[in-house]
Amino acid sequence: MKHGFDAVIVGAGAGGGAAAWRLCSKGLNVLMLEAGPRFEPSVDYPLDNAGWERNLFPQKGASQARITYGDLGELDPGHADLASWNAVSGRLVAGTKRGVVRGGGYSHVQGVGGSTLHYVGEAHRMHPGSLRLRSEFGLGTDWPLSYEDLEPYYAECEELIGVAGPEAQGARWRSRDFPLPAHPLSPAAQRLAEAGRRIGMDWQANSRAALSQPYDDRPPCNYCGNCSRGCPLGDKGSTDVTFIAKAETSGRLTLETGAAVTRLIAGPGGAITRLEYVQDGRVQQVETPVLILAAGAVQTPRLLLANASADQPDGIANGSGQVGRNFMETLSWHSAGLLDGLEMSHAGLPSDAICWDFNAPGSVAGATGGCRFNSNVQETGLVGPIAYGSRLIEGYGAGFKAQMRNAFGSAISVGAIGETIPDSRSFVALHPEERDTHGVPLPLIHSVLTEDSIALLNFMAAKARELLSEAGVVQLLEEGGSWDS
Repeated sequence: MKHGFDAVIVGAGAGGGAAAWRLCSKGLNVLMLEAGPRFEPSVDYPLDNAGWERNLFPQKGASQARITYGDLGELDPGHADLASWNAVSGRLVAGTKRGVVRGGGYSHVQGVGGSTLHYVGEAHRMHPGSLRLRSEFGLGTDWPLSYEDLEPYYAECEELIGVAGPEAQGARWRSRDFPLPAHPLSPAAQRLAEAGRRIGMDWQANSRAALSQPYDDRPPCNYCGNCSRGCPLGDKGSTDVTFIAKAETSGRLTLETGAAVTRLIAGPGGAITRLEYVQDGRVQQVETPVLILAAGAVQTPRLLLANASADQPDGIANGSGQVGRNFMETLSWHSAGLLDGLEMSHAGLPSDAICWDFNAPGSVAGATGGCRFNSNVQETGLVGPIAYGSRLIEGYGAGFKAQMRNAFGSAISVGAIGETIPDSRSFVALHPEERDTHGVPLPLIHSVLTEDSIALLNFMAAKARELLSEAGVVQLLEEGGSWDS
């Protein structure tokens, strides 16, 4: 049994890292337990080697948790124009059920920094209207905090991370400027912004957790475009080089990796007084005067549900029956093609330009949630010849090589993210049979698209196609989104 910590945090991702920094800065001694490993950026993210394009974010000991899937919904043939496809492989999902496209699924990293290690690095604030969905639209639940309540904390986190952004972002008013100036737009983003102006879309530089200038002893971005493969320089504001690094500097954080929490143990009053975890094959326990579960949207409810007892038969803290319920997946779309005259589209920062015109709730006809559009050539991995040859350009031999030479650097892609309205049919449960190596039931994700989500997907697809056509794209060569995957 370990003693002497003021607080114990489970999970070293965005939430756990921020909590550790705040608690340590207030003088508390904190134990952080992380099931995954620690990544060494200069070693584990080898973007300077010859095989860089063949590798996505690296996997190393326990950096991916096992996830299972249940009901993902049926595919309505009436919406078949929302299918995921590309010019080389054709349609990517066969059959009548939504599936997990070619190794995709719930995208996460288990490790110090969590999924911020492979996220692109967009740094956004909620739209104020999204905090009041129940009051204004009768759906979801209002946040217990207003935008005014959150604004000072947004600003504080942006300062710590080193966010680069524009002077203003519409409804997301600011009490102070971003700490760093916005990044310059990449060649593809410039063409999208120009086309957008012609059809009435207002595009601007995106707010990015990537340094546009040296900041806090970290170097500026070199615009390699591979944020999602891991940042070897440390300019991307992932949790490991920001919140956790500062918490460790305080001397009050004890961080243990490879520590898989298996049991949450309650005292007589029902509160968790200690927990059990497995590290290097050894079962250990630690007292939890304060316990923060920050293991993510899947693993946190899994732990609560898996630790049901006679006193709490439906799982810990689940008197409402809502633990794991209303799981909200990322609603996404992208359309891509080749644009004559565009060069060096593989260079630049992922998601460097954004359009907020349709982001407010109710701004899309037929849907409650809003959406946003962004430039996403780099985000979709169209940054090297293998991606072109396996997704955009068919053929072989001399003719194929000639096409590749002429086309490389001319890919252009529009991405879109839509708001997901909570729905009781989408939830995280426990698999009835499958368990991990420690005997804990695996999480089981059910995720079904609503009519609201379908309406948003149709709008996002139509607007992306319109924008690419206005930019000069003659033929679409790849599309994909949440309808089937």
